[in-house]
Amino acid sequence: MLNVGTSFSARLSVLAGTGLLAASIAGMFPASSRADDAPKSSSSTWVVTLGATVEYGPSYEGSKHYTFGALPSFDVHRLGEATEYSAPDDNFDFQLFDLGGLEIGPVVGLRDDRFDLNDLHLQSQRRVRWNFDAGGFAQYWLMENRLRFRTEIRQSLWGGDGLVGDFALDWFQPLGDKWLLSAGPRLSMANSVYMRTNFGISESEAARHGHINAFDAGAGVKSVGFTVAATYTISPEWSVQVYEKYNRLVGDAADSPITSRFGSPDQNIIGFTLNRTFNINF
Repeated sequence: MLNVGTSFSARLSVLAGTGLLAASIAGMFPASSRADDAPKSSSSTWVVTLGATVEYGPSYEGSKHYTFGALPSFDVHRLGEATEYSAPDDNFDFQLFDLGGLEIGPVVGLRDDRFDLNDLHLQSQRRVRWNFDAGGFAQYWLMENRLRFRTEIRQSLWGGDGLVGDFALDWFQPLGDKWLLSAGPRLSMANSVYMRTNFGISESEAARHGHINAFDAGAGVKSVGFTVAATYTISPEWSVQVYEKYNRLVGDAADSPITSRFGSPDQNIIGFTLNRTFNINF
């Protein structure tokens, strides 16, 4: 499921309307296409889930200031296919191969808008705009529908914002027919391009500021953390989810003055998602 977005400072202006549009689209489909009606054919019927999320978290990666933001989520699968559990920080993927239970395929996400360094009085016009990223994912269920390992490797599609690799281990626990709980650790790595763009300070920026040394952020592990979520199914068509994503910046991401002097290595996001599921027949 796609459930990522641009930075909190830009999400309301860029993506909040997308989430509202998603909910409107669900309402425009005729009654015959909704999830509570009998499908025409499982081979020609797709189950679509559209979601609208509100989050409260850092205004950029490494920030100590928190703001609200909004972003959309999306999931689709053919009617009759087994529905796999997913975590709130999974990006939108499409499985191409199943190699003995190892699922592999492409993945697409949205990358955070970054701050203008003028906000840090570095007298710089540098800014990293919101961006799509794409790459591949692989996941394996160590215990079917209980314990899952997943990794995503994604490269920004424009702007030269670098490459990230995310690793997750999740435990999924249903409680009755209505509740689903999930929790698991996270580890994120980035290449030198990503680290320099988001956490580096050039010689010219340091010289203009006068009180900050240049900082060359290198490739490596940038954060460790965990994600927990609780999903409640209201009806076959509606569900709600609350989640928390905590990441602790480490290595050069934590040592950078952008984090250590102006921000915080502790990055905590709380989110609430409303999902609408319906069927589309072709």
